[in-house]
Amino acid sequence: MRDFVLKRVVALVLPFVTMLGLYVIFHGHLSPGGSFSGGIITGLSMIAFSLVFGLDRSQEKISERMMTLIESFGALWYGAMGLVGILRGTSFLMNKGAGIPLGEPGKLYSGGLILLITLGVGLKVASTMVTLFVSLMEEEEE
Repeated sequence: MRDFVLKRVVALVLPFVTMLGLYVIFHGHLSPGGSFSGGIITGLSMIAFSLVFGLDRSQEKISERMMTLIESFGALWYGAMGLVGILRGTSFLMNKGAGIPLGEPGKLYSGGLILLITLGVGLKVASTMVTLFVSLMEEEEE
């Protein structure tokens, strides 16, 4: 009975926790939070799913290979956004100085490339957390 209740509660709560993590990532340049804390929240929601429903079921949803690809993409995305400044003749991760339009203050797109940079870092942090958890769980099973 305990597992039934736990699984139902987690199934109801996890979508909202994941949505909160994504909200923190996307709005981190406008309010407290950001890519690291949003990535941690998103990654921990995936870890909670693995703890409650089992590692095998969670790897059916998102495989370890997919997590590695997301982790690599996050790092490459961050680097690519940094290179925009270099390609525009300024320094790495330059935003306003590179001529990137900053948008209207207070709106979602109001920091130039910062929204896109935080997206890459959030993906990297979330996938790294899940990859580390899976690696530790696999070691424990051996």
